[in-house]
Amino acid sequence: MDVQRGGKTVYGATVGILMLETRFPRIPGDIGNATTWPFPVQYRVVEGATPDQIVLQDARAMRDAFLTEGRALVRMGCDGIVTNCGFLSVLQDDLAMGLGVPVASSALMQIPMIQRSLPFGQQVGVLTVSKTSLTPDHLAAAGVHAEVPIVGTEGGRCFSQAFLTDQPRIDFGACQRDMLDSATELVGTYPDVGAILLECTNMVPYAPDIRRATGRPVFSIYTLVNWFHGALTPRIFGQMVEDPRPL
Repeated sequence: MDVQRGGKTVYGATVGILMLETRFPRIPGDIGNATTWPFPVQYRVVEGATPDQIVLQDARAMRDAFLTEGRALVRMGCDGIVTNCGFLSVLQDDLAMGLGVPVASSALMQIPMIQRSLPFGQQVGVLTVSKTSLTPDHLAAAGVHAEVPIVGTEGGRCFSQAFLTDQPRIDFGACQRDMLDSATELVGTYPDVGAILLECTNMVPYAPDIRRATGRPVFSIYTLVNWFHGALTPRIFGQMVEDPRPL
């Protein structure tokens, strides 16, 4: 075997995920369920970063804690860092400058690129766990204009209440209905919405349902992290043409 170069502690898991401190169940599709990912990832929990603190209060108060855990992931061998809450967009610049590796802090960061892909006259719409908490500061930090259409799940049966209060038991059927109601409201209120962006990383399991119900493409932290990983670990292609036909 050829001589190999070292320098990391862990190999083969190049994406590091900074997690809020939670206890609610995380089903497949959720960023915090490791089976969601078609590649290995590494996790670090930021102690004290509760959903209440990050979404309903001010995530910037936890800046140093996120930097500390992000640096731990980099030391372990991660070449890029993501987070598990769209509201952490307000820490994007601090994390990118402080960690020394690429950082993708929020699914919201995809909106400018998605907007460029849409036909003339269409725009991106956002589904969020808390419309009242998603401020112009969060949007601006992700490169998003303040007029983007936004619908929240706060008035629903379960979704916002369960995740924001960190419930240990969740009715995921009720969450699904909340997501479909919110998606229907979004495209009904804003008929020019041509694509939907899921701010909340817990919304990913419902992306196929939203796509079927609305007919719009659905973007999320799942699409962002897969794109991110594809650049950090490009696929290695073979050098031979595989063709079984005889000459």
